[in-house]
Amino acid sequence: MITISDTAASRMKEIMEAQDIPGLFVRVGVSAGGCSGFSYAMGFDSEETEQDIYMDVQDMKVVVNKEDLGLLNGLEIDYEESGLAGGFTINNPNAIATCGCGASFRTRKEDEVLAQPCED
Repeated sequence: MITISDTAASRMKEIMEAQDIPGLFVRVGVSAGGCSGFSYAMGFDSEETEQDIYMDVQDMKVVVNKEDLGLLNGLEIDYEESGLAGGFTINNPNAIATCGCGASFRTRKEDEVLAQPCED
């Protein structure tokens, strides 16, 4: 299960409404890489695959690939304002280590995944 705070959900809904694309949903995933082993991926999508698992979170359709679910189960997404900037934050209970930029993580269950430098 993935949890999205009220603040993050409100911001996501604003972004999706501005896109004005029918059937748009939130897609959350991971990819191999980043300085700790896995990098988070979060965006908006309207194309579904057979590998997708669907959840209803904060009255939004949230989609996760079956292969990523074990790494993201229990994930908490929030949105924080800081001065003139703001952004989504992620708390992953499966992560045993994260990088300084907060965009990548490592778990106990990961196979040999080569860490790579974070992109600026």
